Amino acid sequence: MTWPMARRRDGEERAWLRGAPPPRWVRWLPVVLLIGLGALQAGTEQHLELGFLLAAIPPLAALSYGPAATALLGGLVVVILALPPTGFGHPGNSDVLTVMFVSVLSVLIAWVRSRRDEQLVTVRTVAEAAQFAVLPPLPERVGTVRCAGLYRAAQRGALVGGDFFDVRRGPRGVRAVVGDVQGHGLSAVGTVAGLLGAFREAVLDQPDLEGVAARLDRRLVVDAAQDEHAELFATAVLLEFPDDSRTVRIVSCGHPCPLLLRGGQVTELPVPSGSPLGLGIGGLAAPKRLTVELRAGDRLLALTDGVTEARDASGRFYPLTARLPHYAAEEPAALTDAVWRDVLRFAGTVRDDLTLLVFAPDTPGVPGGA
Repeated sequence: MTWPMARRRDGEERAWLRGAPPPRWVRWLPVVLLIGLGALQAGTEQHLELGFLLAAIPPLAALSYGPAATALLGGLVVVILALPPTGFGHPGNSDVLTVMFVSVLSVLIAWVRSRRDEQLVTVRTVAEAAQFAVLPPLPERVGTVRCAGLYRAAQRGALVGGDFFDVRRGPRGVRAVVGDVQGHGLSAVGTVAGLLGAFREAVLDQPDLEGVAARLDRRLVVDAAQDEHAELFATAVLLEFPDDSRTVRIVSCGHPCPLLLRGGQVTELPVPSGSPLGLGIGGLAAPKRLTVELRAGDRLLALTDGVTEARDASGRFYPLTARLPHYAAEEPAALTDAVWRDVLRFAGTVRDDLTLLVFAPDTPGVPGGA
């Protein structure tokens, strides 16, 4: 799965306040301030008191460095204030005692921050491992299908949100799912995990996509029955690339239709929409399969509404179908990267879960096919 470098959320530059390494300029600030004040004092009259500004160096060091480095800088500041030739202070005056106290306090703060950062790194590592176990990165190829994905969770700090996807090879070919559960953010992760677990089992033992959809629907119905206050439902589109034919079979459960990118033209595939998952497929509109013949160079795109509902400052929706022809010749990974950059240029920021999967099936036996 591709993760473009441009896919940085607003405010990531302030992540150091939550335990990540500080920006480089913050780490250099105590040293730059110390050198700058020394140069300024050397070029001014002795009666101009700048010593009080040195008291800011130990607290700044506590934000960037560990206890040892903070103690070293704090001790250096005390020595500078205590030596008459420096011109910053005078032996025995209150500035030295004040800075000594601030330095000791800064060392304590640096020690506490270092311990907290270690704990945050451990917690973040465990959380990321758990989220990647639910939604692992997409391989560049699954069976006869090259694929790439664009995924962004709306909730800050989360890798998994209310969108979900998976691509698996089974006895009957390659099967894929792209969906969107009720709600978003971490509150939806449990539902996502249940649906993906059901999908991975159904890929192996269900004879057709309708059976896979029924298995996902049952998963949500059973989960909702265990909690009388829960109202679980999801939309999803299922795709199947059989090993024995150059076609794709598609089933939709209330989800936006996939797009076919062929020769610079974009077509929204007319997949009959069944009822969303979790409402009981048997009792409502059952999904109906659409089969599409594939040609060399075809690209299939399955997406969630987070892509097409991204808005610019004037409230206009992102025109995906109008923009896609510009990227018709792109490889799957390059295509997802190009779309993401275009979405950011158009909307500035994206506030909803967003998923886009691109499939490029091999077409042996077709002129120009792989």
